[in-house]
Amino acid sequence: MVQKKSKNPSPRIKVIQKIYNFLMNPNSEINFPKNQYKKFIKDVVNGTLERSELIEETVNKHLANDIDLKKTDKLLKIILFAAIFELMFKHNNPKKVIISEYLLASEFFLEKVQIGYLNAILDKISKVLRKDE
Repeated sequence: MVQKKSKNPSPRIKVIQKIYNFLMNPNSEINFPKNQYKKFIKDVVNGTLERSELIEETVNKHLANDIDLKKTDKLLKIILFAAIFELMFKHNNPKKVIISEYLLASEFFLEKVQIGYLNAILDKISKVLRKDE
Protein backbone atom coordinates (compact mmCIF):
# COMPACT_ATOMS: atom_id res chain seq x y z
CA MET A 1 0.00 0.00 0.00
CA VAL A 2 1.73 3.12 -1.25
CA GLN A 3 0.83 6.31 0.51
CA LYS A 4 1.78 9.94 -0.06
CA LYS A 5 3.05 11.96 2.90
CA SER A 6 0.56 14.25 4.58
CA LYS A 7 0.80 16.12 7.87
CA ASN A 8 -2.88 15.86 8.77
CA PRO A 9 -4.37 12.96 6.86
CA SER A 10 -8.08 12.89 6.21
CA PRO A 11 -10.03 10.80 8.71
CA ARG A 12 -11.23 8.74 5.74
CA ILE A 13 -7.65 7.76 4.91
CA LYS A 14 -7.37 6.46 8.47
CA VAL A 15 -10.67 4.58 8.03
CA ILE A 16 -9.36 2.88 4.88
CA GLN A 17 -6.05 2.00 6.58
CA LYS A 18 -7.76 0.57 9.68
CA ILE A 19 -10.16 -1.60 7.67
CA TYR A 20 -7.38 -2.79 5.36
CA ASN A 21 -5.15 -3.65 8.30
CA PHE A 22 -7.94 -5.56 10.03
CA LEU A 23 -8.80 -7.54 6.88
CA MET A 24 -5.12 -8.43 6.38
CA ASN A 25 -4.68 -9.31 10.09
CA PRO A 26 -8.09 -10.50 11.31
CA ASN A 27 -6.74 -11.61 14.71
CA SER A 28 -5.29 -8.19 15.47
CA GLU A 29 -7.01 -5.62 17.62
CA ILE A 30 -7.94 -2.32 15.99
CA ASN A 31 -6.36 0.56 17.88
CA PHE A 32 -7.76 4.06 17.70
CA PRO A 33 -5.07 6.46 18.95
CA LYS A 34 -5.99 9.92 20.19
CA ASN A 35 -7.09 12.04 17.25
CA GLN A 36 -9.58 14.86 16.78
CA TYR A 37 -11.61 12.50 14.54
CA LYS A 38 -11.27 9.41 16.75
CA LYS A 39 -15.01 8.92 17.33
CA PHE A 40 -15.80 9.35 13.63
CA ILE A 41 -13.01 6.97 12.55
CA LYS A 42 -14.04 4.37 15.14
CA ASP A 43 -17.74 4.62 14.16
CA VAL A 44 -17.06 4.22 10.44
CA VAL A 45 -14.47 1.43 10.81
CA ASN A 46 -16.55 -0.63 13.24
CA GLY A 47 -19.80 0.13 11.42
CA THR A 48 -18.37 -0.87 8.04
CA LEU A 49 -16.95 -4.12 9.41
CA GLU A 50 -20.11 -4.97 11.39
CA ARG A 51 -22.45 -4.21 8.49
CA SER A 52 -20.33 -5.53 5.62
CA GLU A 53 -22.93 -8.20 4.74
CA LEU A 54 -25.71 -5.60 4.57
CA ILE A 55 -23.49 -3.31 2.47
CA GLU A 56 -22.64 -6.21 0.15
CA GLU A 57 -26.37 -7.02 -0.25
CA THR A 58 -27.04 -3.36 -1.07
CA VAL A 59 -24.26 -3.34 -3.69
CA ASN A 60 -25.49 -6.60 -5.22
CA LYS A 61 -29.08 -5.33 -5.27
CA HIS A 62 -28.44 -1.91 -6.83
CA LEU A 63 -25.16 -2.34 -8.71
CA ALA A 64 -25.29 -5.95 -9.94
CA ASN A 65 -24.68 -4.87 -13.56
CA ASP A 66 -21.90 -2.43 -12.64
CA ILE A 67 -19.58 -4.28 -10.28
CA ASP A 68 -18.58 -7.85 -9.43
CA LEU A 69 -17.39 -7.77 -5.81
CA LYS A 70 -15.61 -11.13 -6.16
CA LYS A 71 -13.33 -9.65 -8.84
CA THR A 72 -12.97 -6.18 -7.34
CA ASP A 73 -9.62 -4.96 -5.99
CA LYS A 74 -9.53 -5.24 -2.18
CA LEU A 75 -8.68 -1.56 -1.60
CA LEU A 76 -11.35 -0.38 -4.02
CA LYS A 77 -13.87 -2.60 -2.23
CA ILE A 78 -12.83 -1.25 1.20
CA ILE A 79 -13.23 2.35 0.03
CA LEU A 80 -16.56 1.54 -1.61
CA PHE A 81 -17.91 -0.21 1.51
CA ALA A 82 -16.81 2.58 3.87
CA ALA A 83 -18.41 5.21 1.63
CA ILE A 84 -21.63 3.20 1.34
CA PHE A 85 -21.69 2.74 5.12
CA GLU A 86 -21.55 6.53 5.51
CA LEU A 87 -24.24 7.03 2.86
CA MET A 88 -26.50 4.55 4.65
CA PHE A 89 -25.90 5.45 8.30
CA LYS A 90 -24.25 8.88 8.60
CA HIS A 91 -27.14 11.08 7.49
CA ASN A 92 -25.62 14.20 9.02
CA ASN A 93 -22.89 14.06 6.33
CA PRO A 94 -24.09 15.31 2.92
CA LYS A 95 -23.66 12.75 0.12
CA LYS A 96 -21.56 15.14 -1.98
CA VAL A 97 -19.12 15.57 0.92
CA ILE A 98 -18.90 11.81 1.50
CA ILE A 99 -18.23 11.10 -2.17
CA SER A 100 -15.67 13.88 -2.63
CA GLU A 101 -13.82 12.96 0.59
CA TYR A 102 -13.55 9.30 -0.42
CA LEU A 103 -12.41 10.25 -3.92
CA LEU A 104 -9.71 12.46 -2.39
CA ALA A 105 -8.67 9.71 0.02
CA SER A 106 -8.62 7.15 -2.80
CA GLU A 107 -5.89 9.16 -4.56
CA PHE A 108 -3.52 7.77 -1.90
CA PHE A 109 -4.37 4.16 -2.77
CA LEU A 110 -5.80 3.79 -6.29
CA GLU A 111 -4.95 4.49 -9.91
CA LYS A 112 -6.77 7.29 -11.76
CA VAL A 113 -8.92 4.89 -13.77
CA GLN A 114 -10.05 3.16 -10.54
CA ILE A 115 -10.90 6.54 -8.99
CA GLY A 116 -13.08 7.39 -11.99
CA TYR A 117 -14.82 4.03 -11.66
CA LEU A 118 -15.29 4.56 -7.90
CA ASN A 119 -16.80 7.99 -8.61
CA ALA A 120 -19.32 6.51 -11.05
CA ILE A 121 -20.28 3.71 -8.66
CA LEU A 122 -20.65 6.04 -5.65
CA ASP A 123 -22.65 8.53 -7.69
CA LYS A 124 -25.05 5.81 -8.84
CA ILE A 125 -25.55 4.23 -5.39
CA SER A 126 -25.88 7.61 -3.66
CA LYS A 127 -28.85 8.44 -5.90
CA VAL A 128 -30.55 5.27 -4.66
CA LEU A 129 -29.61 5.58 -0.97
CA ARG A 130 -30.09 9.34 -0.65
CA LYS A 131 -32.89 10.20 -3.09
CA ASP A 132 -33.90 13.25 -1.06
CA GLU A 133 -30.54 15.05 -1.37
